[in-house]
Amino acid sequence: MKKVRTPLLIIALLAILVVLKLTVLSDKTQTSSAAKQNKPAPGNVTVYVALAGKFDTKIETTGTTLSNEEVDLKPEASGKIVQLFFKEGDKVTKGELLLKLNDADLVATLKKLELQEKLAADKEGREKKLLSIKGVSQEEYDAALNALQGIQADMEYTKAQVDKTEMRAPFDGVIGLKSVSEGSYVSPTVKIASIQQLDPIKIDFSIPEKYSGIIRKGDKLHFKIQGQQIQFDGTIYAIEPKIDLATRTLQLRARCPNKDGRVLPGSFANIELILRETNNTILIPTEALVPVLKGQNVFVYKNGVASSQKVETGARTATQIEITSGLQSGDTVITTGIMQLKPGSPVRIVTAK
Repeated sequence: MKKVRTPLLIIALLAILVVLKLTVLSDKTQTSSAAKQNKPAPGNVTVYVALAGKFDTKIETTGTTLSNEEVDLKPEASGKIVQLFFKEGDKVTKGELLLKLNDADLVATLKKLELQEKLAADKEGREKKLLSIKGVSQEEYDAALNALQGIQADMEYTKAQVDKTEMRAPFDGVIGLKSVSEGSYVSPTVKIASIQQLDPIKIDFSIPEKYSGIIRKGDKLHFKIQGQQIQFDGTIYAIEPKIDLATRTLQLRARCPNKDGRVLPGSFANIELILRETNNTILIPTEALVPVLKGQNVFVYKNGVASSQKVETGARTATQIEITSGLQSGDTVITTGIMQLKPGSPVRIVTAK
């Protein structure tokens, strides 16, 4: 039995040695062939076709809405309210009578002065006629004229005091909640109500000082307020002429039509300010940029090979960046796998956008 098995074992070992030798020779042949070709395997990449299109440079900020005009209504004189001519929430027009204080004493004084004026005017007329025929001296006539003018001045003063017992609307607007009633005694320190002019509405907001050189009166903005999905449009009409030292921001004020009164003063506004509109701008994904020592590069796909291209950038959004030079519309930019790439590396497109 031992004599039979020994030759079989030897034959099996020789067969294994032959197979191993053939495998080693095959590996050496393949390695030698690859070394001669010296071509690395293409890398898988994702690309983005850069096309020129419309782009708006925007700033997102927050602000507060304000009335176009707002006044706390307070009387000019002290006295008892004899009549209120408005209701809370009423729309009023400029000059409309809103409140009347008791002016009985002033009216009586005015009537007394009117009688005195009549007597003084008659006397002045007689003195003037006598002066023309030398019946009185110039001094006597001047005294009569002075007395008449003094009474007339007292009448003007009394009329002004009567006017102060009336409160009129300073502009077209809406009356707020009143804090007094008829019969109340008020003074110039007492707030009767407030009046708001709601059309148009104003929006106060600020932007970082780095944008101060490009913002202009007439620039457009969009904003939304909490509780409403409607987008409102406004226009900047006033710019603070200095930078706020505490926040390093520039204060701006815009105006927005508000005919239906949907925007109330004091609302919190989310604002989108359009700084610049361009119709022929190239945008690429931000992940395509490769920072280098003196700027930024991108890898461009051409004929199966990645080539490095220096670019200059502009405005940036959350996902894209503006390319101001270095790319042409239609260029294919590599967006993934760029960390393993070198200029001239072979690549294979997996996904294109």
